[in-house]
Amino acid sequence: MRNVHLFIVLLVTAFGAGVPAHAQLRVTVEGVNFQPMPIAVPDFDGASAPAKAVATQMADVIRADLAGSAIFRMIDQTAFIERDLDISLAPRFPDWTVIQAQALVVGNVVIDASGNMVTQFRLYDVFGSKELFAQQYTVPTTDNWRRVAHKVADDVYAQLTGEQGYFDSRIVFVSESGPVTDRRRRLAIMDQDGANAEHLLSGVNSVLTPRFSPSSQTIIYSAFVADARNPAITRLRVYLYDIETGRQEVLSEIERATNYAARFSPDGKSVVMSREKNGNSDIYAIELARRAETRLTTSPSVDTSPSYSPDGRSIVFTSDRGGSPQLYVMRADGGAMSCPNGGTETACRISFGEGNYTTPVWSPRGDWVAFTKQQSGRFFIGVIQPDGKGERLLTESYLDEGPTWSPNGRVISFFREAGPGAGPRLWSIDLTGRNLKRLPTPGDASDPAWSPLLR
Repeated sequence: MRNVHLFIVLLVTAFGAGVPAHAQLRVTVEGVNFQPMPIAVPDFDGASAPAKAVATQMADVIRADLAGSAIFRMIDQTAFIERDLDISLAPRFPDWTVIQAQALVVGNVVIDASGNMVTQFRLYDVFGSKELFAQQYTVPTTDNWRRVAHKVADDVYAQLTGEQGYFDSRIVFVSESGPVTDRRRRLAIMDQDGANAEHLLSGVNSVLTPRFSPSSQTIIYSAFVADARNPAITRLRVYLYDIETGRQEVLSEIERATNYAARFSPDGKSVVMSREKNGNSDIYAIELARRAETRLTTSPSVDTSPSYSPDGRSIVFTSDRGGSPQLYVMRADGGAMSCPNGGTETACRISFGEGNYTTPVWSPRGDWVAFTKQQSGRFFIGVIQPDGKGERLLTESYLDEGPTWSPNGRVISFFREAGPGAGPRLWSIDLTGRNLKRLPTPGDASDPAWSPLLR
């Protein structure tokens, strides 16, 4: 079941005549007075009753994807004047102009004699009275209709914003259940909209900080497990887990040491993580092919939560070497570098605000670092530029923690506890601080990590 959702074969065919990119309708998200673009997505047509049923479901998902972003405002279908749309014919643009639609998506679904599902759609600039984009997706079974719907939504998003979409992606997280004194934390995964949620491991408790590889094929995570030599002792280990095969392996086994908070490099060839040994926590890099290790920090402080920049040349991490947990940037090889505030150091501090800064993660676009901040008994999710400028706090609550970026660097997901005793739940917010919303999960959930776009 899991492989169907992740690894379908898409036959992509362009059809129709799109206009050059420089002539396209575009929405730009900036300024305090930004207004979402009004867009109309009528139900897709179907060539048969089964196709019509799938087409209606697909349109529902496309509308939910686009409306769930901070970019678009979905026009209610009750306002539509033209209803019998034919993908082979141009729409009656005045009927859409009068209801203030700026963009219109028209599509249909055909199920051929072999069971293949063929989905076509066209994107129109209503005020310009022209087609912007047309695309066709062919998949071997209707079971993949939801994934195709996310692909269509990504296409629309990309054409109207000039940025990559993020709807055809997944989120791995920790599914939590049971009483506080005996909490069960299991590795789980779902589509970015909460659909197709499932557990990946059945027998491992106390899973922490799962993270995707760049290929979306492998997950790295930490877990508390009994020591093989002394079952009375519990150790925190880092594991690699292959989603397709279910195979898992311990990444590194060091006597009297604890490995945790691991992340992949952008090329997927290395892992950076924290290692606590003899009461001191430092950052290590491991080349996966040879299991060759490099120690990157040697400070007597606690250095933890490393995250690579998208080009793989730098690492942001948390350290209390300045007296409290703050954000630092270093070269990926641990060498000396010029600091934004002057001087040459092996680690340059970039956060200087009050409170504690933790769990940094670099944006896929490289322009921001998301972090958790704790101050005056409250928690915040914020962003800061890699040179320490432009810090902004996006959320505030009793407990907000563990930010993760959407594949396009536009949206941040995190987990929140609304108050004492409240279970953790997943939430998301746009980079602008707009569109705070809860992500549906089967139960309590924490430690989300967004996948790259699926392939």
